[in-house]
Amino acid sequence: MFTNKQEFDVLKSIISEPYINQRSLSELSGHSLGVVNKCIKSLIEKGFLNEDIRPTKKALYEYRNRAPKNAVILAAGFGMRMVPINLSTPKGLISVHGEPLIERIINQLHQVGINDITVVVGFMKESFEYLIDKYGVELVVNADYSKKNNLNSLALVADRISNTYIIPSDIWSDFNPFNNNEMYSWYMVSDLIDNNSNVRINRKMELVKATHNVGGNQMIGISYLLEKDAAVIRKKLKEYCSNERFDDSFWEDTLFDGDRMIIPARVVHSNDIVEINTYEQLRELDSESDHLKSKELDTIASVFDTTVDNIVDISVLKKGMTNRSFLFSVNGSKYIMRIPGEGTDRLINRANEADVFKTISGLGFCDDPVYINPKNGYKITKYLEGIRACDANNEDDLSRCMKKLRDFHNMKLSVNHTFDIFGQIEFYESLWNGKPSVYKDYETTKKNVLSLKNLIDKSEKDWCLTHIDAVPDNFLFYTTEAGEESLQLTDWEYAGMQDPHVDIAMFCIYSLYDKEQVDRLIDIYFEKECDIRIRKKIYAYIACCGLLWSNWCEFKSSLGVEFGEYSLRQYRYAKDYYKYAISETEEK
Repeated sequence: MFTNKQEFDVLKSIISEPYINQRSLSELSGHSLGVVNKCIKSLIEKGFLNEDIRPTKKALYEYRNRAPKNAVILAAGFGMRMVPINLSTPKGLISVHGEPLIERIINQLHQVGINDITVVVGFMKESFEYLIDKYGVELVVNADYSKKNNLNSLALVADRISNTYIIPSDIWSDFNPFNNNEMYSWYMVSDLIDNNSNVRINRKMELVKATHNVGGNQMIGISYLLEKDAAVIRKKLKEYCSNERFDDSFWEDTLFDGDRMIIPARVVHSNDIVEINTYEQLRELDSESDHLKSKELDTIASVFDTTVDNIVDISVLKKGMTNRSFLFSVNGSKYIMRIPGEGTDRLINRANEADVFKTISGLGFCDDPVYINPKNGYKITKYLEGIRACDANNEDDLSRCMKKLRDFHNMKLSVNHTFDIFGQIEFYESLWNGKPSVYKDYETTKKNVLSLKNLIDKSEKDWCLTHIDAVPDNFLFYTTEAGEESLQLTDWEYAGMQDPHVDIAMFCIYSLYDKEQVDRLIDIYFEKECDIRIRKKIYAYIACCGLLWSNWCEFKSSLGVEFGEYSLRQYRYAKDYYKYAISETEEK
């Protein structure tokens, strides 16, 4: 049987075009004259070529047995790096030179006779429905697209993988990368070196794991899997999907056996095929694309009195629990634009947020906005260098953050709106549209939490502007122009008049603190022993805020946004800290 990739390439070339001479065969196969000569001799000895260097019945049988049968296109994800385009268009439907990416892929498959095409969809799945009528494809919906990576998407159609092309939906190829004549499995990479790639080609054309921080060949993502290799992948997909450790994994993880992939590389030139991951990659490929039009970028251009072409270095920042944000440069300086996330308009009063920023700007507590829109929540702030968030387990960080929080509270600032904890609990519940809670004992838990209102109302408290979302991720340490590390608070969306001790409770529950850690933070904030009555009041706030954010998580879940352990722990805070708050004594 075949012993190497070179023999497959030579035989494939001979089947594709009648043999003329070894020089033409060398050009067609991409191998040197010496390699071609050696392969021809071996193929004749193995009975795949006759003496006239024509394919035998044995060769034609292998050709038919290895031919592509179908294709799977993965199109379920958000395409987060495509901000701000991904807010309104799935990445696979972005047009290049007037043709949607996924339609180009489908047409190229049809050109080589592949009509059995499955498209796995998720984000904005309805946008792909027209493909059923136009091209006869089948759609498979990945309901977990928002919380799991594309390994889960491929697992949904694992039984269809056999002599199959696996294709991401965000590919644009100048040539047709598909063929009706495939002789072996492969995974496509570019000859471009990419610092973010974790694979590189070795001399044997194997794909091996790249050395850390060295980079490797850019991963294009197209693959062809013969049944022999597909059987291995099907088994791994089933195994990996049963383990939540692989929820964030790419399907390519199933290709690895130790430090290398089980299939060889197929290398293409970087100019010939592109995986479009960012706005600027699209702009470079097609500066006239309709999808380059963006009201977000138009806003930036207006704020800085420039043109969209001068907005560069656009890159996504980590998706937050409420918003999406992206980094950009204009006029030589870096900025961040915040874009409100799904359902945010129902959760946050942007006019109130703008009023908070008006109150605190210039006091050194926040990232003073360059621009804020009180209607849609768009916000632009200066980018901070050397930024890092508070480490909730670092004593020094906690001391500095609690001092910043005390300084803010001690200013006793005022705005014209209140953050009503109990009102918000009811409000988030109302967003479930009459559906019961996913927790069976919710009504009992809610009744217990609401009973704490009397304890809170009778407790000693100040009343001033409170951050409400004073969690570790929102305490940002950054490097000043003088090279010193400074600290500020960000994300003031929920801020309003309230007892400032609510901020301590919020810090604890977001950090997923146990009771010992909660008591430690309380002591750090007060810089001395905290009165038991205040401590019990903070326990009550933890219970109330736990239920509040648990209800919030249930609403976000209905929008396809999941937070895993965070949501479970919030509900547990509501139950446990109700008990701590009503107990008569507490152990130190």
